[in-house]
Amino acid sequence: MAHAHGHAGHSHGEENLSDRQLVFAVAINVLLTLAQIIGGIVSGSLALIADALHNFSDAASLGLAWFARRMGRRPADKLMTFGYAQGEVVAALINLTTLLIIGFYLIVEAVNRFAEPQPVEGWTVIWVAGIALIIDLVTAFIVYRGAHDSINMKAAFLHNVSDALASVGVIVAGVLILLYDLTIADLVITLIIAGYVIWQGVTLLPRTVRLLMGAVPDELEFDRIVAFLESQQGIESVHHVHIWNLGEHHRALETHIVLSSGSLDDFETLKMSVKEQLAQRFEIAHATLEACKAHDCNTDLVPPHHSSR
Repeated sequence: MAHAHGHAGHSHGEENLSDRQLVFAVAINVLLTLAQIIGGIVSGSLALIADALHNFSDAASLGLAWFARRMGRRPADKLMTFGYAQGEVVAALINLTTLLIIGFYLIVEAVNRFAEPQPVEGWTVIWVAGIALIIDLVTAFIVYRGAHDSINMKAAFLHNVSDALASVGVIVAGVLILLYDLTIADLVITLIIAGYVIWQGVTLLPRTVRLLMGAVPDELEFDRIVAFLESQQGIESVHHVHIWNLGEHHRALETHIVLSSGSLDDFETLKMSVKEQLAQRFEIAHATLEACKAHDCNTDLVPPHHSSR
């Protein structure tokens, strides 16, 4: 009978952030988005609408974070033998891609407004943006407790922080419009918001893609792990070394070990010791080690960079 092996995925911040808090954060951000869009249309402020679209991405990112966390808790099965923790990384990729799309859209709209300026009602902008700032700060505080060890929750948290900063910018634009009739301030703030949104997406996107592609985790150094394995007594060399992430936090390794001495029975003791040290030194909890004697191993097809010797 076949058995599914793996871990039930979870976010390290789960104990600090409940699903109920996430759902509450989604609800207030959806309501805020509607209020900002209405306020932006009434006042004629593109910056307020930009803030609304960014805030909608906040709500979407938090909703995806909630969905991904629930999926990540599902245990491994015959279809997903390593579990569903990778769902959080997929959610982060969707969130970051959305950020980039919104950022470029806002730039296009701001350029169009520069060509055809429109009047902006300052007081409406200030009041709506002020309410938005309060809600953004509350949401960021809620999400922060779960953002320390999860790229999914970190992406959601950054959405909220950037939106809080955007709300401050919109308030400043509203004040400048009231005091000096500087409607161009609305467009300048829009461009700043768009630039910051794009910078966020570009910063986190590469790591997210690497995780999805099964790259060696950022914190781990391939050569150090190989050197550690080959430094163990009884191991002559290692080949076919593969290291990857199972979701964001669970790491795995598999490798072919050439034994320098001892019997294959002795290898069982060696293997237990190596696995324990891999877990302690490199946080690799799932390790598969295959071994054979040097004269029995076929390493002719092994790429040179897969061994330090």
